[in-house]
Amino acid sequence: MTMNILKFGGMITLVSAFTFMSCHKMGEGNKETARAVIEKSFTFPISTPMVMDATNASFAAKSSIANIGGQSVNTLSYGNGGILGPTLKINQGDVMNLVFTNELSEPTNIHWHGLEAPAVQDGYPTDLTQAGNSYTYNFRVVDRPGTYWYHPHPDMATASQAYRGLAGFFIVTSPEEQALNLPQGIYDVPLVIQDKRLAGGLVYNPDTDDKTIGYFGESVLVNGTSGAVMDVETRTYRFRLLNGSNARMYNFALSDGLKFKLIGSDGGLLDVPADISKILLAPGERADVLINFGSMPVGTELFMESASFSGSSSQGSQSFKIMKFKIIKDVIDNFIVPTTLMPVVKISESSSLASRKFNIGHMMAHGGMDGVMHPIDGKTFDANRRDEVVKSGSVEVWEFDNTAGTEIHPMHLHGLQFQVLKRTGGRGLIQPWEKGWKDTILAFPGEKVKIIIRFPENKGKFVFHCHNLEHEDAGMMLNFEIQ
Repeated sequence: MTMNILKFGGMITLVSAFTFMSCHKMGEGNKETARAVIEKSFTFPISTPMVMDATNASFAAKSSIANIGGQSVNTLSYGNGGILGPTLKINQGDVMNLVFTNELSEPTNIHWHGLEAPAVQDGYPTDLTQAGNSYTYNFRVVDRPGTYWYHPHPDMATASQAYRGLAGFFIVTSPEEQALNLPQGIYDVPLVIQDKRLAGGLVYNPDTDDKTIGYFGESVLVNGTSGAVMDVETRTYRFRLLNGSNARMYNFALSDGLKFKLIGSDGGLLDVPADISKILLAPGERADVLINFGSMPVGTELFMESASFSGSSSQGSQSFKIMKFKIIKDVIDNFIVPTTLMPVVKISESSSLASRKFNIGHMMAHGGMDGVMHPIDGKTFDANRRDEVVKSGSVEVWEFDNTAGTEIHPMHLHGLQFQVLKRTGGRGLIQPWEKGWKDTILAFPGEKVKIIIRFPENKGKFVFHCHNLEHEDAGMMLNFEIQ
């Protein structure tokens, strides 16, 4: 029988998974109703974060005020106020130089999600910039062209700071990508989707259920806009989708079941486009899509939605609208979708030197002074410990086992990209958006997911963790050191 650990004042008590799950699921329907999205009227023009050259940039984390859905809300922000930070852009191979100042009243840092950043600049949970101090992030960006992002990563405060507004896009380009002539400029649109509790003024105050399941909000924001509407022309747009929520998943779809082209995932472009009608993204995951509005008459309105999905007892039963598109102008568009994009060179499983397995669903801890805890293999985060030691340049297979779990766990590895080999149980398939390079992989309850990693020549200590940020802050994070 799988056992769960309950920790009370430093004492550890074991209880069965059956007992824990039975208690947890009581009233689950009411809990999901409480986490339901309340749709808006979709009358507010979507915001577009300013663009900043990452080779010569500076900004501060600060307290701010944003107008969200006609409501004045206290937020945190990177840059000049409002919510969210600037979209940083850089060419592959160039050196990022960002002077960061902490104008908050609490320590913080920046994690470059998906990038191969040096260990000392990756945003390790205890590498912090204290209030009133500055730090310069300076490293060469070697990653494939794609959609990455940045957010804070202080131990036990990531969820709070990210929820209150600290996040932004980081976009890498290259001549190879530009030669594909994909939509550019105003037709290349990053969209970060987040849910917030606006009635509470964006105050982060999780209760026991929130710490167990995740912090959900009734309002869905796109680029910080509640009830967002975007005017579009009769042409093809590139949308870079980012799930920037703490815990909510989105099953992205277009109204009336319209199809679109999937062209990229976490680590950049796929090898070929794929026709698709839904994309299920967990917190931290990204996908690039092409949507062609060319066949729609002026005046047409359609929605990006989150379709219902199964596999999670805590979310998925509700479908809801995320944002509205309105066709306002008829234009001639000569864009042709490329038949091939960028090669995704597969890592051979036969080249693996080691395999590691991690149980991510066999226990949770409640009660006592420590509150809710989410371990991996019975361990919670300790910065002084080396949990896994790997060799630079080597290939390994890692498996995340959530077969005994009750919650979703999107597992994220810092400082690298990996490929997905296999999923067993649950959905039992590798999804189309999981066939490229990834840095975050979703495991539903009942699933095992196997990934393959070639560790970069980037030595130092990094972390891997669940990107349900409430789980991460409750200890669901371990160290790995590249030697």
